[in-house]
Amino acid sequence: MTIKSLGDAFDPDVDLGHGRHCGCAACATTSARPASARPTSAPSGPALPAGDEALVDRMVENAVVRSMFGGNEIARRSFLKTVGAGAFAAALASVLPLDRVKAAVKDGMTGGGPLEKTKLNIGFVPITCATPIIMAHPMGFYERRGLDVQVIKTAGWAVARDKSLNKEYDASHMLTPMPLAITMGAGSTAQPFLMPAVENINGQAIVLHVDHKDKRDPRDWKGFRFGVPFEYSMHNFLLRYYVAEHGLDPDKDIQIRVVPPPEMVANLRAGNLDGYLSPDPFNQRAVWEKVGFIHLLTKDIWEGHPCCAFACSKAFAEEMPNTYGALVMALLEATAYAADPANRKEISAAIAPANYLNQPVPVIEQVLTGRFADGLGQVQDVPDRIDFDPFPWHSMGVWILTQMKRWGYISGEIDYRGIAEQVYLAAETGARMKELGLTPPEVTYEPHTIMGKTFDPADPEGYLASFAIRRS
Repeated sequence: MTIKSLGDAFDPDVDLGHGRHCGCAACATTSARPASARPTSAPSGPALPAGDEALVDRMVENAVVRSMFGGNEIARRSFLKTVGAGAFAAALASVLPLDRVKAAVKDGMTGGGPLEKTKLNIGFVPITCATPIIMAHPMGFYERRGLDVQVIKTAGWAVARDKSLNKEYDASHMLTPMPLAITMGAGSTAQPFLMPAVENINGQAIVLHVDHKDKRDPRDWKGFRFGVPFEYSMHNFLLRYYVAEHGLDPDKDIQIRVVPPPEMVANLRAGNLDGYLSPDPFNQRAVWEKVGFIHLLTKDIWEGHPCCAFACSKAFAEEMPNTYGALVMALLEATAYAADPANRKEISAAIAPANYLNQPVPVIEQVLTGRFADGLGQVQDVPDRIDFDPFPWHSMGVWILTQMKRWGYISGEIDYRGIAEQVYLAAETGARMKELGLTPPEVTYEPHTIMGKTFDPADPEGYLASFAIRRS
């Protein structure tokens, strides 16, 4: 996914898209990934216009000009070089009142109609995965959509789930397996939930206590006690997957405990845990406090894996469609902004205060910029250590369901595609992304590679049966 709307459409020297061989910094960091799965990134070229209204003006100009040339960049740039940008802009203004179009777009930014509710409560767990949800508050993304949002720090996901079910939260930061589980009634009463956006991809790590620096082979981990933040989490499923691929049964050879992320480092220091697969900044915080070291980033298990999500009840979306629409648009905009590496230091400072993450800025910067100390004496440079791409792939939902069944969290005949498509709103999200000038993938299913093994979403039961270690 690339942003194509923020370059100067009247400049013949600016390429509005990122091609396969694009050399900009953002594309270079993700060149190993399929084009359809690349994260949002700002284009190279001129600086973005300053100010929100100027940014909207640029988006409108860009969309109009692109549509006139049918998205053909070669034709646009050649034409502008021939007639000149000034002459083209004047000719365009004579047939299309561009200023009125811009004004209409700004008027309609509240979501397409009167907001049914403007004051909203949104829960978040204080981790960097929630960056778009958190930063949208201090950086004004909610406000620009006419919303008065209170972002509420929440102790853990069980609390977030329960407050969402009780309607204390209008929407919430969740883990990508959670809306699937809640909809199916796994671990809670069943209630239809929706996930219109993934919050982050990658962004996790396996951390071990500093006393275990000589135990880098997972086959040496028998008897270890690991923490994960929630049962219905990518952390749990990735840790289980990782140790099982090394021959350990996660239910017999190790212990896996649910520990809230803010308590991870203290439990590691106290000797209650030998390690954990946790969200940041608590992986980096363990290094900062010289308690632990980073054994492995989860991107090295599954490059581009989903992690956290923005979710709400289906009832909220149906009863307040304009409010829901404005909220989703605000989060998609915040996610696109977070995806640009150039914005990461600014965001680190915005989300560091006590009412948000309550962490030292340098710790957050190490996570968001990907330049970090690993606790093993090295400074690593991994720009996509965490990234932000909101598209909720149906195939990712199907993979999560296979792991829920593999480890006994759900059982029986599973309508994998039906559930994934009910909860993960890929088509809706794709349409909203296009409204913002973003380019979503053209398909919602694709194979994924996890530790070298290909997952085919067309055959979830065959994939499940291929594992030697499983509960079902």
